[in-house]
Amino acid sequence: MKGSTKAELFEQMRREYEHGVGTITGVAKKFGVHRRMVRDALASAVPADRKQPERGSPKLDPVKGFIDAILMNDRKAPRKQRHMAHRIFTRMGREIPDLTVAESSVRRCVRGKKRDLGLLTSGEIYVPQSYQWGVEGQVDGYEAYADLEEEREKLPVFSMRSMASGGSFHYAYRHATQQAFLEAHELASAHFGGVFRILRYDNLTSAVKKILRGYQREETARFVAFRSHWGYEAQFCNAAKGNEKGGVEGDVGYSRRNYMVPVPQAKNLAGVYKISASFLANCCCGMFCR
Repeated sequence: MKGSTKAELFEQMRREYEHGVGTITGVAKKFGVHRRMVRDALASAVPADRKQPERGSPKLDPVKGFIDAILMNDRKAPRKQRHMAHRIFTRMGREIPDLTVAESSVRRCVRGKKRDLGLLTSGEIYVPQSYQWGVEGQVDGYEAYADLEEEREKLPVFSMRSMASGGSFHYAYRHATQQAFLEAHELASAHFGGVFRILRYDNLTSAVKKILRGYQREETARFVAFRSHWGYEAQFCNAAKGNEKGGVEGDVGYSRRNYMVPVPQAKNLAGVYKISASFLANCCCGMFCR
C-alpha cells in the first residue's frame, strides 16, 4: 500500500472512530482491516514506515567475493564483453565445484552490485518470427577484443546466422577488408552446407557504395559479381535500423558475452579459436580464425 493511500485510510478510520461506530472492532469490520491497524491509526495520523528485516544469505555469502572480483575486472573490460549473470553462474559452477547457490540468487546479487557500480544497462525486446529452412540468413560484423601476446587487440569478426535453425558462424580476422569479408561468406556456406536464398545485411562498405532511396543501394562491383556467382539475393536494412536483422544482432551479443568473456588470452588467433571452441562444442555454430 502506498504511503499517501495509507494516510488517507488512516484519516477515514480516525473519523469513523470519532464520529461513527466508535469502537475499534466496528472500524476494523467496516474497512476490512486488522484491529492492530486501527490502533495504529488512532495512535498517529501518519503511518509509520515498516522496517524490512535484513535477511542473511548463508549460501551466497561465501561467493560474493568471487562475484565482486569479476565485476570489478569488468570495469576495465570492453563494454560489450562484460559478464552477464548467467555467465558468472556458469563460471562459478566450473571454478567452485561445491557450489550450492541457485542461479536466481546469483542473478539478484549481480543485478544489485551492477547497479551500485553503474554497470547495469537496459535490455531490448525481441519478437519471435518464423522462417523456412534454407531461405534466409543474416550477416553482421562486429568487433571483439583479445589479448594476443599480452597485448590487447581489437579484432573484426564476421557473423552469419541461419534464421530457421538459429545456428551461427563466426570468423575473426586481422583486418576488415573486402577480401576477408567475401572469403568469410564462402567459409560460412561450407559450414552450413549450402547457400541461403536471401542474405540480409546492414549498409556495410564492403557491399554498399551508396545508399539510395528506400531499400535501393549502389553495390560494389566485386560484391555484385560475388553474389551473382553464388546465386543469392541480397537485401539491405534501412540506415541505422539494425533491428531489421535482429536475429544476427542478438546472436552477436550472445556470442560476445559468452564466448569472448572473459577476454581471451592467447599467443595468436589460432589460440583464440581453441579457447572459444570449448564453449562452441555443444552449440550449432562454429568459429574460424586466421
